[in-house]
Amino acid sequence: MQSCEISADSTDDPLSSGLRRKRQPRIVVIGAGLAGLSAAKALLESGFTDVTILEATDRIGGRVQSVKLGHATFELGATWIHGSHGNPVYHLAEDNGLLEETTDGERSVGRISLYSKNGVAYHLTNNGQRIPKDVVEEFSDLYNEVYNLTQEFFQRGKPVNAESQNSVGVFTRDVVRKRVKADPDDTEAVKRLKLAMIQQYLKVESCESSSHSMDEVSLSEFGEWTEIPGAHHIIPCGFIKIVEILARSIPESVIQLRKPVKCIHWNQSVSKEIERVADHNSDLPEEDKGSDVFVECEDCEFIPADHVIVTVSLGVLKKRHESLFHPRLPEEKVMAIEKLGINTTDKIFLEFEEPFWSSECNSIQFVWEDEAESESLTYPEELWYKKICSFDVLYPPERYGHVLSGWICGEEALIMEKCDDETVAETCTEMLRKFTGNPNIPKPRRILRSSWGSNPNFRGSYSYTQVGSSGADVEKLAKPLPYAESSKTAPMQVMFSGEATHRKYYSTTHGAVLSGQREAAHLIEMYQDLLQ
Repeated sequence: MQSCEISADSTDDPLSSGLRRKRQPRIVVIGAGLAGLSAAKALLESGFTDVTILEATDRIGGRVQSVKLGHATFELGATWIHGSHGNPVYHLAEDNGLLEETTDGERSVGRISLYSKNGVAYHLTNNGQRIPKDVVEEFSDLYNEVYNLTQEFFQRGKPVNAESQNSVGVFTRDVVRKRVKADPDDTEAVKRLKLAMIQQYLKVESCESSSHSMDEVSLSEFGEWTEIPGAHHIIPCGFIKIVEILARSIPESVIQLRKPVKCIHWNQSVSKEIERVADHNSDLPEEDKGSDVFVECEDCEFIPADHVIVTVSLGVLKKRHESLFHPRLPEEKVMAIEKLGINTTDKIFLEFEEPFWSSECNSIQFVWEDEAESESLTYPEELWYKKICSFDVLYPPERYGHVLSGWICGEEALIMEKCDDETVAETCTEMLRKFTGNPNIPKPRRILRSSWGSNPNFRGSYSYTQVGSSGADVEKLAKPLPYAESSKTAPMQVMFSGEATHRKYYSTTHGAVLSGQREAAHLIEMYQDLLQ
């Protein structure tokens, strides 16, 4: 792999010809998700005039995708605003009146978001029995106590012992099991139920983390993810409204849809390829032929730029980093991409003519009793459905109808994505019949589901700190290219944004927005004299 370390010497002045000619820098943003739109909005509002957004798909929003069916809006992607105090997404929603319809029933306390805090979760076993509420509450208290312990390794610098393999899943399963088995007050039958509940809770946690298994999530780094204080909210008219607000001040001509990028040719001083590309673009003005960066699109257009802000997902970077950048990325950045984790969390919406669940039920949690002593959460392909951890009841029914929202993650989510709607609807119906003990549950009248893992433009839902990675890798991923000794001398030809580049708020919509604003701020500071 070519070294890019010489890049600090390649340009004495990071503004190079741009400021000397007093022309506006050409900025290309790759991706029209929350990060890309936030960056472009901030740049345009600060006075930049030559900004282009290239979006591979036929829509803006990225991993925000609201689908309207009848009178209701369903979220295939981002759903909740997590926390309110200082959350830019919350303030956008609040300032634009999007939360006026929000009721207390749509606020959630704690890290697990539901559509309603009213009612109770029904924990059902594969034998068709409901686990008694007091048993669930006892186990939940124990699990949450151990969950809080997982935060302390990072927050208090506690050393991780070898037995845990630095894994949240291994540590949690081991500690909870030992405490359950040592409880003198529980019968063997109750202990077995609680042991089976461990795996169900870890499946829920995996969906929250978008990991295949919590065994893959780093114990020593788990506590760095920061929760913003305040309630969780949904946007009744659709999360896409946040996207539309961000795009409102961006001229339509700035955003080019159906414009996938093939390669980013960067660092002219070490890349003869850029010169070759420019020579073959006879239509380019002479000044463009000396550009630091060229963005090569799939339609064979080459777009010259002074700065490119890359907002593609970590999943896309994992799959395409070797071909997406020329010269190739520095080894340090490649290692960060490979170390950090991203996987798939999918939703399965099932709409029924009438509810078969009670009015107090806000979710159905699937507890497999035969998993009481299981170590792994990986299933054979034909048993993919065992990874479905739960179905939430969408609330209120007056808005959504009688709809359940199922959750599945990891490799099993990818298997689900390959199945047709009929198969998934039938499989979910059989599961619901089995766990409720009600063989008369009808098939749903309609199914809607996401497919983030197999979509080549995303290749996953959101990121997490995988075992072996750390917050330092997030910083390395966010570091602009070419590298320089200090940010003041960095040319910032290629910049990186997106939820995976935010050290404290990775995996969140506010992390995505803040990362876009962060990269825009770097350029605003760089060109402050020109913009005055």
